[in-house]
Amino acid sequence: MQVNAGSRPNAALVARSPLLRGAPRCSVKVSAVESLGVDRWNDTYYPTGSDAAAVHKNWYIVDAEGKTLGRVAALVANHIRGKHSPGYTPSMDMGGFVVVVNADKVSVTGRKEEQKIYHRHAVGRPGSWKQETLEQIRQRVPERILEKAVKGMLPKGRLGSRLFTHLKVYKGAEHPHAAQKPVDITALIDAKP
Repeated sequence: MQVNAGSRPNAALVARSPLLRGAPRCSVKVSAVESLGVDRWNDTYYPTGSDAAAVHKNWYIVDAEGKTLGRVAALVANHIRGKHSPGYTPSMDMGGFVVVVNADKVSVTGRKEEQKIYHRHAVGRPGSWKQETLEQIRQRVPERILEKAVKGMLPKGRLGSRLFTHLKVYKGAEHPHAAQKPVDITALIDAKP
């Protein structure tokens, strides 16, 4: 097929013709490609900002009494992130709020009470490094144990910082979120997939 300098070929013809594919772009000008309608093969769902709004978020409650720390933290992180829902997208906040009660009664396996060490900088500077065992932290601030475990399972950066605010941990059985009517998901901790 030959193209004259003054003529303009059809867009579908240019796409199919092996002669015109390698032709210089300046000699062939393609007009607007005809719309073929909705692309049925590429209809991936991506949530909008209104889908991730706080009004659509569910509230969950977990009783950590006698439950293993890692299993509780994994369940809580998945529900904060929204991984349990079909509309999950890694780059957006699609989860809900999670209230954890009885955080002081969470259990650990092995000798982690004496051997697990938490590090922090008291003044925010490297010279003031403090170390505490899990047993010492349980006496001082028991909520911090679950907070640190869940924070390590959330994404790092701005999204993770925003998601971490959806975690509410209390050392006793009382919590001020009864008005939100949280759904109890404690039974899912040891559930098999």
